Amino acid sequence: MASMTNEGHGPSGYWYRKATEGDGATGILNALRDYTTSEAAMRRRTRESMGMGANDLLALRFLFQDKRAGRVSRPRDLARRLGITSASVTTLVDRLIASGHVQREQDPNDRRSIILQPTPDADREVRHTLGGMHERMRAAAAGMTAADTAIVVGFLRRMTEAVDAVDAAPDSAAGAGHGGSAASDAAPGEAAPEHAAPGDSGHTPTES
Repeated sequence: MASMTNEGHGPSGYWYRKATEGDGATGILNALRDYTTSEAAMRRRTRESMGMGANDLLALRFLFQDKRAGRVSRPRDLARRLGITSASVTTLVDRLIASGHVQREQDPNDRRSIILQPTPDADREVRHTLGGMHERMRAAAAGMTAADTAIVVGFLRRMTEAVDAVDAAPDSAAGAGHGGSAASDAAPGEAAPEHAAPGDSGHTPTES
């Protein structure tokens, strides 16, 4: 295996060497890594501020997504999306209910089924915690032309495909024991932020 220090691929560059003149690809990758590092740090601060674990905050994100889309959220749906067992999701939901972020309700279309809803307090808390950052991010993107927007969106989608392809690699199972659930390291692989607050037609928690 090649040394990580070859060609400047040390810890400071996180696999990418320092960009040289004319090496635009490396400069872009380094800038993207800087962003995802800052985003991961923001997520940690958000979890600490709200007193939540990574899966708790991601579960809340899914519940806001479903509410915005008019879909019902059931415990089994959360278990599937988080990649955890039904027993673990029960514990998680109980924790979110105890903290006042989630409530259980009977499904109006199936009285035997329970659905989950984020509470108004959870909506207000996320708006308070992330609202200012959302506006700064929106302002940073708002000045782009339609052509620039198309280029950036296309690039980010190709990068998403490149990252997602790692899981499909034949030797991906070799590292399966080290990553935990997909939700435990939410920052680099999640969707790019939208720009409205959770509960509106746009942003949901941890999509920021």
